[in-house]
Amino acid sequence: MSARRLLTAGIAAALALGLAAVLAETIPLAERRSGFDFMSRETQAMQRDDMSNPGMLSVLEGAELWRTRIGKAGKSCADCHGDAAVTMAGVAARYPGFDAAQATAIDLAGRIEQCRTTRQDAPPLAREGRDALALAAFVAHQSRGMPITAGDDPRLAATLDTGRALYGRRIGQLNLSCANCHDDNWGQKLGSAPIPQAHPTGYPIYRLEWQSLGSLQRRMRNCMIGVRAESYAYGAPNQDSDVDLFVIMESNLSHA
Repeated sequence: MSARRLLTAGIAAALALGLAAVLAETIPLAERRSGFDFMSRETQAMQRDDMSNPGMLSVLEGAELWRTRIGKAGKSCADCHGDAAVTMAGVAARYPGFDAAQATAIDLAGRIEQCRTTRQDAPPLAREGRDALALAAFVAHQSRGMPITAGDDPRLAATLDTGRALYGRRIGQLNLSCANCHDDNWGQKLGSAPIPQAHPTGYPIYRLEWQSLGSLQRRMRNCMIGVRAESYAYGAPNQDSDVDLFVIMESNLSHA
């Protein structure tokens, strides 16, 4: 409920084949659906109501963190950015984005960590820790209902191509790709659960399955475990921008 780079010659050919497969099977724009459409009516009602949605508790925690002065610099996020409702509107919808200083893609969590360590002179937060997720959820909340624009920067073209290829590459003991489930068989059932399309429009999200907040990377790790593949580490390049960017950019929907 409601957010890699270097390839070895040995896998380049496999990625190219995966790219061709994904390009052939991309879901037509008119048929694209948010994960919200695959929820039960009861879960949809819970998500619509901010007083019932447990993820909103994390947003409130993030709001407090936004105002808290930390680090050797003694600064809060608000000291630099002011009112998040104004300055952060539309920001989350642009991530993953391009970081000019590092000449690579960066996701929202990475940008928050960058600000924390360089501007506030504070230690980084645990990548999937409670505070990191709450702060990301608060920032993302300011973009609710706005169209996703991630992937528009031409400097991200190579990253996007890599993510598209990884999305179409079969992995794990079950020899499945992301596309096999989320493009080819969306709307079908896996066990008793419907298979959604791969349009992550509201991360970090609170999932009833987790009974907690989690990032897009956590969700991808779940899928990789499900196909019995080795998961990427949190913040690893292949997960941090390539695949994240591809699945977000391909949604062509609004940030939930």
